[in-house]
Amino acid sequence: QVQPVESGGGLVQAGGSLRLSCAAPTTIFRFYTMGWYRQAPGKQRELVAAITHGGSTNYADSVKGRFTIFRDDAKNTVYLQMNSLNADDTAVYYCSAGGVWGQGTLVTVSS
Repeated sequence: QVQPVESGGGLVQAGGSLRLSCAAPTTIFRFYTMGWYRQAPGKQRELVAAITHGGSTNYADSVKGRFTIFRDDAKNTVYLQMNSLNADDTAVYYCSAGGVWGQGTLVTVSS
């Protein structure tokens, strides 16, 4: 495995929840801040949330209070818990660290 691998996307109704997972190579996970990004149709890719190996987090204003990023160091995995989803959250979600990107996982929120 040389890149992060995302999972957990899918179709959910507005107001629902999803949890995304990103399993990363040890060489990336242990040394870089892990970030979740998203790209909606016709829009630029944007940072959603990030977490340092010390556990410090930051979030886009649009997801504060609804999304939570956390990590499991034993599994080299970072998660994105997404609650109160709305149509504006529909996008391909990518995990990235150290300039390495995963393939993305599609989240579709139906209104």
